[in-house]
Amino acid sequence: MLPDILLGKLAALAVLSPAMAFAALGAYLLLLRTPSERVVSGVVLSALSVSLAASAVVWGSSVVAPYAFIPVELGPWFRVSGYSFDVVLLVDRLSSTMMVLVSLIAIVAGRFSVAYLHREAGFARFFLLLALFSTGMLAVVSAGSIDLLFAGWELVGATSVLLVTFFHERAAPARAALRVYVTYRLCDVGLLVGAVLMHELAGSAHFSVAFGSAAWPGDAAALGSPAATAIALCLLLAAMGKSAQFPVGSWLPRAMEGPTPSSALFYGAISIHAGVYLMLRAAPLLERSPAASAAVTVVGALTAVYGTVVGRAQADVKSALAHATMSQVGVMFIEIGLGYYRLALVHLFAHACLRCLQMLRAPSALRDAQEIRAAHAGDPLPRLGIAARALPAPLVRRAYWLALDRFHLEALQQRLIAAPLMRLGQRIDGFERRWVAALSGLPERAEGEGAGRAIAGGAEVPAPDTKRARS
Repeated sequence: MLPDILLGKLAALAVLSPAMAFAALGAYLLLLRTPSERVVSGVVLSALSVSLAASAVVWGSSVVAPYAFIPVELGPWFRVSGYSFDVVLLVDRLSSTMMVLVSLIAIVAGRFSVAYLHREAGFARFFLLLALFSTGMLAVVSAGSIDLLFAGWELVGATSVLLVTFFHERAAPARAALRVYVTYRLCDVGLLVGAVLMHELAGSAHFSVAFGSAAWPGDAAALGSPAATAIALCLLLAAMGKSAQFPVGSWLPRAMEGPTPSSALFYGAISIHAGVYLMLRAAPLLERSPAASAAVTVVGALTAVYGTVVGRAQADVKSALAHATMSQVGVMFIEIGLGYYRLALVHLFAHACLRCLQMLRAPSALRDAQEIRAAHAGDPLPRLGIAARALPAPLVRRAYWLALDRFHLEALQQRLIAAPLMRLGQRIDGFERRWVAALSGLPERAEGEGAGRAIAGGAEVPAPDTKRARS
């Protein structure tokens, strides 16, 4: 086993390598002209290779160590009002395994993108976002405090949205990115509230203090059951949004509007499993709270059933893969809720590698499926499954149409969540306008005022005087 100081430096190197690549390329792009594709990809892939090598050494040392739980303090980031934001990494078997996975998948997706995005206008932008995403995800999986985890979590969310809208010339990617952004914002409230509760109830943001310093998955947290339940449920809300769990996972198929490498990186392998990692890190809380464990199990079961049924009815390969990913992540939530944390980690690693491969070769897989179907055009159709044969035909047809429309989940979210929030925002906006008008002494502008000015050819033209016209 390597010394703790060396392990800490290697873990910091794994996180900071892609960050330095992002900073160097970003500064060069701002101050000088755009470098060649070979330079851009070479810098990012070299940084990710360094990160992978450092992560592999840390993982090897953590696995062979009899007691692998090493908090690494890198010093305070800032201090304000007596509070110090400490940058703390945590080296254990969970974090080191995830660091290897993140670095490996990022290198594979980046290497694939060199040829896939060749001569694409946004080539440099993609690799900059790849480096920033890798930094954020490595910060999430190696964070020793919930504060640093939150910072990395937001970096991952921001890069996800920016890569969904990579082809921003079209309207569909922009709309899909907006849906992803809104879902992330709403569910990330859970992580923010959970961080505040951890500060207040556990007295510290450090996992080694709040959850105990036993090797992962550790013992039950030294908190009361109500406190552990409250924090765990808040973290579950954040995990549901990032891992596309039912009923907030309808954004996942739409997120496939981004490039194929980003779909493989985010929604096939890495980002989609961030919620699973968060629940694995919160294992001591779940051990203390049977109610939170039951909630995790129920959410995973509903997601697994929903993803399986809907995925079988989808007509395009990416939507089918997205729902298959959703169902498998739901199974991981079930494993975590039942206490099989090591099984969930192995499942996560294997599933991420498989989905990355499937996403990267999705266009080729589609062509292969078309050729196989054309070769067997004269053969009889395969028999339906046991459930489809056992249920009445009208019920099977109804279930198929509901699955094809994804059980109208998006329409329900629009009616029950989005529309009420929009109405609330409009009422608050109207109240603010009346309040500002009353304080300023100006007459309140009626809704729709300004229609008296027509816009013609980009110039403002005053509307005709209706009184003079009548006279």
